[in-house]
Amino acid sequence: MLDRRLIRSAFVALLVIMSTEFVVPAQTTEEFGPVVRAYLGYLRNEQEVVDDRASRREINAVYYRRNSNRIRALRQVATRIARETGNDYLPELEAVAADELRLLFERPPRSQTLRVGEVIETRFRFLGSVRSGDSFYIFARLDPYEQAELLQKTNLSRENAAGTIVSNPMSGAKVTTTRARRVTP
Repeated sequence: MLDRRLIRSAFVALLVIMSTEFVVPAQTTEEFGPVVRAYLGYLRNEQEVVDDRASRREINAVYYRRNSNRIRALRQVATRIARETGNDYLPELEAVAADELRLLFERPPRSQTLRVGEVIETRFRFLGSVRSGDSFYIFARLDPYEQAELLQKTNLSRENAAGTIVSNPMSGAKVTTTRARRVTP
């Protein structure tokens, strides 16, 4: 029994030591604005929590590895977005493995069919995938204004497809609606 505890303790210690490979070396965040720096600080704190839980043997090695890789993937995407856009703004990012897509979506899309920039369920935009140990699919949660705009466009296209002519009632133009003919056998 004592040997098992010793082996388990040695394994956890080795895991914590090896975790330094999973943690991205400290990057200078001076190039980013306060919002991006705060997000990177949040990810650093999340990694510390995962490390602490591993050191207290609250989580297993698989859980530790996956979450450390997820944090690394989010950090990589956040810095890429900040550098490419030059803005001090990040959307709310979600990183999920293929087997976790059901956590975000009622009817999860097949990971093979995802296209960069595609909006799914008018809630998330697919940003791409990152291989960080596991393959993580990165999504940006749309803000409420983007969601409302997409819903409006979707409703408008449905109305047009159903034969509804839409105009601006404020301009004084009449709104004419037509229905598809009823076909009787």
